[in-house]
Amino acid sequence: MKYSAIVLAILTLSYSVYAQEKEIPLWEKGAPGAKGQKPEDIPTLTPFLVEHAKSTKAAIIICPGGGYGGLAQHEGKTYAQFLQKHGINSFVLKYRLGSAGYRHPIMLMDAARAIRTVRTKSNEWNIDPNKIGIMGSSAGGHLTSTMITHFDDGDPKARDVIDRASSRPDIGILCYPVITMGKFTHKGSKRNLLGDTPPKELVDLLSNENQVKKNTPPTFIWHTMEDKAVPVENSLLFTSALRKSKVPFSLHIYQKGRHGIGLADKAPFKNVHPWAKDLVFWLTEQGFITK
Repeated sequence: MKYSAIVLAILTLSYSVYAQEKEIPLWEKGAPGAKGQKPEDIPTLTPFLVEHAKSTKAAIIICPGGGYGGLAQHEGKTYAQFLQKHGINSFVLKYRLGSAGYRHPIMLMDAARAIRTVRTKSNEWNIDPNKIGIMGSSAGGHLTSTMITHFDDGDPKARDVIDRASSRPDIGILCYPVITMGKFTHKGSKRNLLGDTPPKELVDLLSNENQVKKNTPPTFIWHTMEDKAVPVENSLLFTSALRKSKVPFSLHIYQKGRHGIGLADKAPFKNVHPWAKDLVFWLTEQGFITK
């Protein structure tokens, strides 16, 4: 077998392994701070890779919602399949939860590790390391807003090569997100993330409307006026902060709609909510989808 044929065979084998929606542990030797070895103690990524010929080489890590107490599949796998249809490689993050006894900063640690992992393995997965975004709904939106405001450049001296990579996402996507830990918060998410009586300093730190900086990545945000679980003020507060720091954003507030809509459709996604079409337009503007 010629060298080029061998390389092609290896790439094909690698793709077939990861394209089968197989969970990949974020830490091979156990996650820092793990309370045990049960599934809820092992944060993972599930890849939804695109065939090389159809790939835009962009990637988005998806943080499902669930109040930091669960993980909603329709805000994870379904999103990944939709993005995959548009040529974007997607990775559903299973992060550790308050319902399993975890508190901040464990969730942030898991999300940061996910971004570092995809960036480190970008060549293996045919991904542009400068086109890695993060997306989340509800409490997953809070984790996403935390990630786009609390990232770091990585540790160049780390023994683990993954820890050397930057955790900064190149874009953020917030779907009816929890943003604040203040007046308009979702109380269940706050309790699962911070505990029953968090100190004021921690509440302020995780009220992400207070953490936006000039290097916060471009952000797509959508919400509905009728959302009774997570008030629309969450998105408005964050958008105001983005505007103040001159961070590019696209904001969409829809009059009708309950909390937790998701795509409001399943594959083959013929009747998705308008936010998804608006997102495709925005992702094209960002270079994550090719015309």
